[in-house]
Amino acid sequence: MMRFTPQFLEELRARLPVSEVVGKRVKLKRAGREWKGLSPFQQEKTPSFTVNDQKGFYHDFSSGRHGNIFDFVMETEGVTFPEAVERLASMAGMAVPAATPDAARHEQRRRTLHDVMELATKFFANTLASRNGAKARGYLADRGITPATQLQFRMGYAPPDRFALKEHLGAQGISTEDMVEAGLLVSGEDKPVPFDRFRDRVMFPISDARGRVIAFGGRALEKDVPAKYLNSPETTLFHKGDNLYNLFTARQAAHDGSQLIVVEGYVDVIAMVTAGFPGAVAPLGTALTENQLALLWKMADEPILCFDGDRAGQKAAHRAADIALPQLKPGKSLRFALLPEGQDPDDLARSGGRGAIEEVISVARPLADMIWSREIEGGSFGTPERRAALEARIGELTNGIRDEVVRRYYRQDLQERLQRTFAPEGGRGGYARGNFRGRGSESPRQFVPRGPAQGGRFAPKGATSGLSRGPYQAASPQLANSSIMRGQRSAISRREALILQCLINHPWLLHDHLEEVAALELAHPEAHKLRAGIIAAFAHDHHHSPEEEEQAEKMRSDLEDGGFSQILQRVDRAVTTQAVWGAKVGAAREDVLSTWRQLVALHQKTHALLREKKDAEAALAEDSSDANMAWLRDIQARMAEADGTEALIEGFGELSGRFQRNV
Repeated sequence: MMRFTPQFLEELRARLPVSEVVGKRVKLKRAGREWKGLSPFQQEKTPSFTVNDQKGFYHDFSSGRHGNIFDFVMETEGVTFPEAVERLASMAGMAVPAATPDAARHEQRRRTLHDVMELATKFFANTLASRNGAKARGYLADRGITPATQLQFRMGYAPPDRFALKEHLGAQGISTEDMVEAGLLVSGEDKPVPFDRFRDRVMFPISDARGRVIAFGGRALEKDVPAKYLNSPETTLFHKGDNLYNLFTARQAAHDGSQLIVVEGYVDVIAMVTAGFPGAVAPLGTALTENQLALLWKMADEPILCFDGDRAGQKAAHRAADIALPQLKPGKSLRFALLPEGQDPDDLARSGGRGAIEEVISVARPLADMIWSREIEGGSFGTPERRAALEARIGELTNGIRDEVVRRYYRQDLQERLQRTFAPEGGRGGYARGNFRGRGSESPRQFVPRGPAQGGRFAPKGATSGLSRGPYQAASPQLANSSIMRGQRSAISRREALILQCLINHPWLLHDHLEEVAALELAHPEAHKLRAGIIAAFAHDHHHSPEEEEQAEKMRSDLEDGGFSQILQRVDRAVTTQAVWGAKVGAAREDVLSTWRQLVALHQKTHALLREKKDAEAALAEDSSDANMAWLRDIQARMAEADGTEALIEGFGELSGRFQRNV
């Protein structure tokens, strides 16, 4: 049954002039019979956005968008049509008609409970601000949560008294039954007198998609309490598997272009938002559910799940991957960011601010990577039967993907990973002799991803030196050897050379960064070859001397013996400055790690920008609109900014006795 009659929608349009609705977001000036302002859909300096109240529509000449008050709310707030109608009805002071008498009764009931939750929210907020809230304010101050942030998230404090909230709401005419139904009181046959559910807890109000409080999370202040965090029970208003903390704000932020990031708890969300990530949300005391995933995909195509880097965080990431896999749709996926071990987003935001979080987010891994690394982690694949079992397991996982197109591409992707990993190799120490093992197995040898077009003594039989799997892939041996291809790879870029130099001079980096190294996109074919040679040499277990200079000497010696002398010379020639101390032999580990993180983050950002530039150029070729030109210019500006950041990498080395700049 249609919920909104044409008569209701007409009355709503009649009560709300377009200029009034639009004027809440756009500064309008009268221009004859119309209103004019700057486009809310894209940046412009000259107003080209017009509103006509007589005709009841707006028109944006810069983007071509046109519509009525319902379209405007849907476009600017990222909501559905029914939600837009509800918001406009609220603005106009009109009651939204219910579809049936039964639905009308339920709606009235919910409205009553929303009022109860609003009164409770104000009570908790007032208690936090009062003399009785001193202990809770101290706890929040210790966590770096300012009074302004407390107001922003409507935080509060539930006093220790068993009947404080009950008596406060009762004095305002709220029945005990309504308090119980809203989940604010604990009741039952064994509890003759219902009492407050939340006592001596810092309170986090949980809102629905329209910003109405529907539940609470409470954090205990005493250590010996059975539940550190306590959530509202399931109620008429609240179903925890269907909601997310900070949903209302994050949905608008994601619609306005912010990244949608899922973290684990309330304080993590608050830390992320305070650090400049308004699109942060969290599940409500449970692992991520299918319904929450569907909610995330309505807001963004690829939400980023940000988990603690410990074993529990990895388990949570794998659980989320398993839930997501069957539900994947074309264009809808997840990315995974694992934090440094022992740190949550709150720790990271307080110690490193926005930059530290951006560094973690920038290297978020695709879902396919997470699935693959989990399946090979700690595995031993030294026999055909074990390799067959791995292939069967991957087959089972991909069969679970319901969408036929996504399923086909996942099969192809994982099949290619299998082939690359188990490529037959004739050289010594190769997989053909059955010594391939996943990281964490009983063997001391490391998992060696089979690199493309490897050279020297570590190369598989039949490797073609002229062909590359990087961004500059040649379509044939003839093209690979042509002057065009030779010209583009005549010099290794300075940054790729620095990355390789870091690995050669500090082979210990490969212990913790092996998969990151293997996944790096390297534009130069010879950089590809050398990277593969470094990984293969490292796997031969020669580079575990406690003396780091000995490790570096052994690595360089092995690479020269493997036929990489010329490429090593190219790398040394490409590093035109001596200022990147962290890449040199003798640098302190902390300096090496700082330099490595900066180089990798910048490299990944640059490649992402190059891909985006290609898309923008294609869009501009197809449609030479101002919007597409602005997109391309924005990318060019960001690339120039990234180039500026690269210059700042020079000067790392405070712990090695060198001056360290703040990058």
